[in-house]
Amino acid sequence: MTKLKLAPIEEDKPVKITLDLPGALHRDLSAYAEALGRESGQPVSDPKRLIVPMLERFMATDRAFAKARRNRE
Repeated sequence: MTKLKLAPIEEDKPVKITLDLPGALHRDLSAYAEALGRESGQPVSDPKRLIVPMLERFMATDRAFAKARRNRE
């Protein structure tokens, strides 16, 4: 299996958000959580916990966003 982009999820103080996901996206998120659990040996208790690290990873690797952010400062 190829290495997934996300590392195991660290415990952190939870912040409550409300978000509606399309059914297909939720199924994919659940499947990703299962794959990450198998790869890392640490089961993901709730697929919703992947949303924040996925967004962080996306923004950290988006070159256009980084450039725009640098130009703003």
